[in-house]
Amino acid sequence: MLANLGSIIIGTAIFGYAAWALVKFINKSKKGKCAACELEKTCSSQSSCGPSPK
Repeated sequence: MLANLGSIIIGTAIFGYAAWALVKFINKSKKGKCAACELEKTCSSQSSCGPSPK
């Protein structure tokens, strides 16, 4: 009984973390390339973040 409950708790934690990571990834990808970058405030190559010229 206790092992069964532990398995449920561990499974819920794993799937909960996976869902959280997926939502975080989707939200970052909606912001665009540079807005989602961790180095956005100190990046010296901001010009490479814009749309590429055709």
